[in-house]
Amino acid sequence: MPEGDIPMRGSAAPTSPGAWDARSEALLGAPALTPPAADTLGPHTAEDTVDTPASGITPAPGETDPTPPRENATQPPRDTDREAPTAPAAAPGTDAAPGTDAAPGTDREAVPGTTPPAAVPVARPRRGNADPVKVLMHRHRELCERAVDPLEIAAGLEAQGFTDRTAARFRHRDVFSLAEELYARVPRGSAPAAPPVPAAPGTDAWVLAALAPGAAAALTGVGLAVTHGPVRTAVGAVGALLLTGALLLAVRRGPFRAPDGGTVPAARLWTLWLLAYAVCGDGLLTQVLSGGPDGPWDLTPGPLLGLALAVAPAAWCARLFAHRARRRIADSRGLADFAASARALLLGTVTLQLLALTVLLGLTAFSPGALALGALLLLARLLTVHGFPETAAAALAAAGAAEALALASVLAARVPVPGFDGLAAPVRAVVDTWGPGAVPTLVCGATALGLLAHATGALSRASAHATP
Repeated sequence: MPEGDIPMRGSAAPTSPGAWDARSEALLGAPALTPPAADTLGPHTAEDTVDTPASGITPAPGETDPTPPRENATQPPRDTDREAPTAPAAAPGTDAAPGTDAAPGTDREAVPGTTPPAAVPVARPRRGNADPVKVLMHRHRELCERAVDPLEIAAGLEAQGFTDRTAARFRHRDVFSLAEELYARVPRGSAPAAPPVPAAPGTDAWVLAALAPGAAAALTGVGLAVTHGPVRTAVGAVGALLLTGALLLAVRRGPFRAPDGGTVPAARLWTLWLLAYAVCGDGLLTQVLSGGPDGPWDLTPGPLLGLALAVAPAAWCARLFAHRARRRIADSRGLADFAASARALLLGTVTLQLLALTVLLGLTAFSPGALALGALLLLARLLTVHGFPETAAAALAAAGAAEALALASVLAARVPVPGFDGLAAPVRAVVDTWGPGAVPTLVCGATALGLLAHATGALSRASAHATP
C-alpha cells in the first residue's frame, strides 16, 4: 500500500468477490502497521484492544499463527511501557530537526547504504611569535656571546643590514636598544670577570712609534745637508731605509694598527711610490719634458720631511676619531643620529690633520702636492684600520698609476709613430700652466676627494667602530 494512504475498512471496503480473497479481507480488517502519531497517543481501554496476532496479520482459515501469543495480551499496556516515537534521523550534512537536542561532540549514526560525510577540518587560529627577539637571539647567538658590550652587537647587526626600521619589527625603536636586550639576555657562562686593565702610562709605545718617522727623516735631512758627493748619496740611501722601517713600525702600533689580516700588501708598495715621487718626481718630469733625463735631477726632500713629522699628529687624530666615534655610539639613539655625528667627526679630524700638516710643511718646504698626499694617506689609513683595506689600496693604486702614466705618456710621445706625439699634450699643458708640482696635486687631490666621499659613508656606520 502506498505510504500515507488510509486502508479501506467497513462499508467502504469492496464486497465483490473479484480479486479479493480471505487473506486480503484479513489484511483490510487488521490495524494499520504505521505507528500512531505522537499527538494521538493516550490511555487505552479494554474496548480498544484487538485480539490479533503480534504480527498484525490474521491467519487464513485452516492456518495456525506461527507467532506465540503474548502474555497478558488482554491487558492494556501501561503508559510507562510505551516508548516515545523517535524522530527520524536528519539527513547527512543537514541540521537537526527543530525541537531536537543533539548532544554536543557526539557523532550521528550514519544511514545504512550511504557514505558518511567527510570531516570538515576546523581552522585553527594562527599563533604569532610572542617573543620575536628570542628568534633573533638564537640566530646571532655567537655574536652575542663573544661581544664585550652592547655596542659590538649593534655594530654586528648593522653590518648585516639591520636598520632602525628593521629593529621596529622586533619591538624596538632602534638597533642600539635591540642590541642592549640581546646583550642582557644571552648568558656568557660563569667565568669570573677579567681584572680591570691598568691605566696606560703617560708615554705609550705607540707614541714613540709615531715619532720615529719624523726622527728618521730629520736625521736624514741633516746628513744630506752636511755631506757631498758619494757620501751624500750613501746618507740618502741609509736615510730612506730608516724612514721605511720607521713607517712600518708606526702603522703596526697604536691607532694606525690594522686588524689581523686587514691589510693589502700592494698598498705598501704604492705608498712608497707616492712618497718617492714627492721627493724626486717633479725634477724627473721636468727633465723628461725637456728631452732628458740628461743626468741627476733635482731632489726635494723638504715635503717628505714634513710628511714624516706629520705622522705623530695624524696618529693622535686617528685615535681621537676612534674614541669619539665609540662614545657617539653610546650617546646616539639611532643609526641616523650616529651617522650624522660620525660624518661631522670625520670631517673635523681630516681638517685638524690638514692644519697640522700645513704648519709642518711651512716649516720645511710647503708643497700643494704634499698636502694632498697627506690627506690621501690619512684617509687610506683610517679606512684600513676600520675594516676597508681594499678600498684604501685601490685609491692608492689609482693615484700611483696616474703619476706613473704622466711620466710614461711623455716618454711614449718620443716613439716615431704617427699620432704618438699627442700623448704628451695633456701633461705638457698642465706643466706649462701650473708647473710640474700640479701633476701630483691634481692626482692626489682628486683621489683624496673621492676617498673622502666614500669614507663619509663607510666610517659613519656603527660596524666600522666595533671592538677589534
